[in-house]
Amino acid sequence: MKIAIPLAGGKLSMHFGHCERFALVDVDPTEKTILKREDIDAPPHQPGLLPKWLAERGANVIIAGGMGQRAQDLFVEQGIQVIVGAPADTPERLAGDYLAGTLQAGENVCDH
Repeated sequence: MKIAIPLAGGKLSMHFGHCERFALVDVDPTEKTILKREDIDAPPHQPGLLPKWLAERGANVIIAGGMGQRAQDLFVEQGIQVIVGAPADTPERLAGDYLAGTLQAGENVCDH
């Protein structure tokens, strides 16, 4: 399983569409362990691009602070589970909490 996490300053970016980079975290959901992390530069902002771009990189889950409903729908169409309202934390912490079932997803901070 691969979890995509949009980054700004090394932590979760609250607005995924305008992030600097993505952390792609390979995890073993059975063992609940992080296998590896790869950070890649985000492509130039273009509406509708990220779901397909991340799916091509093997992402199964995206953890975001905020995401509009249309973007969420596009991720689901690509077979990517969407978690919104996550706190601004490190990718390792977010992925670990997701695997443990303790990720606190709050309010979606995006209103479009």
